[in-house]
Amino acid sequence: MKSGHFCRNGVLGLAIAGLLSVGAYAQSSDPTPQQQDTHQDRKDIRQDKRDLRNDRADRNADQRDINKDKRDLHGDRKDRNADQRDINKDKRQLARDNAKYGANSSQSKAVRHDLRADRKDRNADQRDINKDKRDLHADRKDRNQDQRDIHKDKKDLHKDRKDLRHDRRGH
Repeated sequence: MKSGHFCRNGVLGLAIAGLLSVGAYAQSSDPTPQQQDTHQDRKDIRQDKRDLRNDRADRNADQRDINKDKRDLHGDRKDRNADQRDINKDKRQLARDNAKYGANSSQSKAVRHDLRADRKDRNADQRDINKDKRDLHADRKDRNQDQRDIHKDKKDLHKDRKDLRHDRRGH
């Protein structure tokens, strides 16, 4: 009797364990395609927000670079113009000294030396201006590309939110 009772209880226990395991398996099975789609849409939204944040930071950094390059360009133009005024002044002085003292006088030589130094400075400032213009152009190009990326990411974010709403409604 005890062995029969033991077998019955064992079989009953196994049956209950089997039912419980089948129920647990049914609940833990793969998510439905709709749940997967909703999950993917939420991931896409997070990624789009991250992209948007990074693109805005890049755009703002590029704008700061543009502002700095504009300041540099303005300063270099001021320096170049001052050097050009010095060159013009030295040329007038040289003409006066040549007429007054002769072309080979020590005063004329000193003015020629100043003239050479001023031209060297003016040419260096012009090179700086050209470099600043190139930098400014590149920074503007980067900023505009970042702005286009921001626009694209905003569109992606809108589409992903729309997909998520659509999926939640169960259509």
